[in-house]
Amino acid sequence: MNANDSDQQSQLVNTEREIARLLVEGNGVILRRDHPRLGSSLARAARQSRLVPVLPGVYAAAGSEHDPRVKMVAAARRDPDAVFTGAAAARLSFWPEVRLDRVELASRHHRAPQRGYLFHRCRIPPELIVQRSGFRYTAPSLTALHMSDLDHTDAIDTALRTRAATLESLHHALRLTPKRPGNVDARRVLLDSRDAPWSRAEREGHRLLRAARLTGWQTNMAFADLGCLYYLDIAFPRIRLAIEIDGRFHHDDLQVFEADRWRQNALVLAGWRVLRFTWLMLRDHPDQFVQAVRRAL
Repeated sequence: MNANDSDQQSQLVNTEREIARLLVEGNGVILRRDHPRLGSSLARAARQSRLVPVLPGVYAAAGSEHDPRVKMVAAARRDPDAVFTGAAAARLSFWPEVRLDRVELASRHHRAPQRGYLFHRCRIPPELIVQRSGFRYTAPSLTALHMSDLDHTDAIDTALRTRAATLESLHHALRLTPKRPGNVDARRVLLDSRDAPWSRAEREGHRLLRAARLTGWQTNMAFADLGCLYYLDIAFPRIRLAIEIDGRFHHDDLQVFEADRWRQNALVLAGWRVLRFTWLMLRDHPDQFVQAVRRAL
């Protein structure tokens, strides 16, 4: 190997090290516009499938391009003024485990379609934008509205359960976005959410009680016992009747299962009666649910 070959090899090694360093410093992505002198090296690494273009001019290490976090970092670095919406915003705030099929963003500029992304040209009111850790995303109240309709209410239920949003903040977000498509359905969803359900199963229980014209109940009532604070799904406090509704995936979470048993024991020892129902019982046997509550009343 002559001196020129040795120098070229050394330069290649140094360039590769710099690219690796920049990937780490850039949270998994490199913007070509930030490093114009590396333009040819980045293009070569992409041709050799060591880097992958996530967005035009934005590269990630091969194999990481489908990582939701990398895709969101790429979008935020490419357009710092863009605002994440939908499931991407939910992941960044109150619902980190939500499924993310594509990254949605609102931008003031027209953006060409890109695989794995959905761009909306619209303006988000500044009051409904959260900026944290290099990301700009819609506030949980607006995010939940974006993701919900009468058949898909999990986003609103999750936002209410995690205290990321309140019914008041949801209505406020609706008022601040009067021209948003889907607001007619959003108003119907918020009316259906007036008793602050924390899950789809609880929401169904509320619907059934309202349809049966049963009154005197409240939701998510705080109950303290021996230094522990519990929340009752549905309570008739005057007669000390608690209705506990186990969600669709209730038994998959051992901690939730155990906590519910402690809560029920505390209620019984305090003189409460407890009726328990599952999602399937409400869905498949609504009349029996209402009948059981009437008998207890």
